[in-house]
Amino acid sequence: MQIWSNTKTLDGYIPGLTFTQDKAQAEIALVGGKAIDLREFPKLRGIFKTGVGRDNVPEADAKESGVVCEFPSAATSAIIYEETANFACHLVLKCLYAEVGDFASWKKSDRPALATREVLVLGTGNIGGRVAAKLKCFVKVTTFDVMVNTPEELEPLVRRADCITLHIPFSPATRDFFDATKLSWMKDKAALVNTARAAVVTEEALQAELASGRIRAAFDVFWQEPYQGKLRDLPPDRFMVTPHIASTCREFLAATADDFRNFIKNLEDK
Repeated sequence: MQIWSNTKTLDGYIPGLTFTQDKAQAEIALVGGKAIDLREFPKLRGIFKTGVGRDNVPEADAKESGVVCEFPSAATSAIIYEETANFACHLVLKCLYAEVGDFASWKKSDRPALATREVLVLGTGNIGGRVAAKLKCFVKVTTFDVMVNTPEELEPLVRRADCITLHIPFSPATRDFFDATKLSWMKDKAALVNTARAAVVTEEALQAELASGRIRAAFDVFWQEPYQGKLRDLPPDRFMVTPHIASTCREFLAATADDFRNFIKNLEDK
């Protein structure tokens, strides 16, 4: 089957398959984080997403057109959730230990014990729930989830937090959820970690806060990817960045490749 792809996620893991750059000939679309327009794929039979996020997959339109959409299996998704949660915890701890001293001058910073720090986990679903459980071994953890908490509960939690880690799915309702107002609630020297979706944070407002030096951030997701935007030139002590790799371990890639091959086989058998 002719496969069109907009992602390099499975490069090296799916040899022997037939790829095309011609959307008009594609029977399968292998999709990463970018959206596709079904109207450009007249022969499309299936869409396979290499991650668990659904915001860029046109599921409703695909269903109407008889195009099958599939995501990683439950077993593969568990790997994604676990590894992303581990990576988010890594970024949180990296932010909390951002000011420990200077090697060149042998100067040691006056810092509070890690156990006294407070981390707000914003969103307690498959990934956020894991992050909260893991971090409780190290820090004081508070949580906020729109399915559990009232909107009025958020502000005091943000104001107290030394670090906030975002685990909110993207939708029209969550675009710019963490906006200039919520960023202004963060206390001085607090940190914002995002391994969810960049668009839940207002880019311009974050730039202003980071440029002022008042807060810092660590992002694995961006408003456009690869990211060439306005925050790119901020110093790494203010804005720590990684290229959307929170879940990208070998086990996830191998399992996703197996899921994709099974998806192709099932389509061929229909």
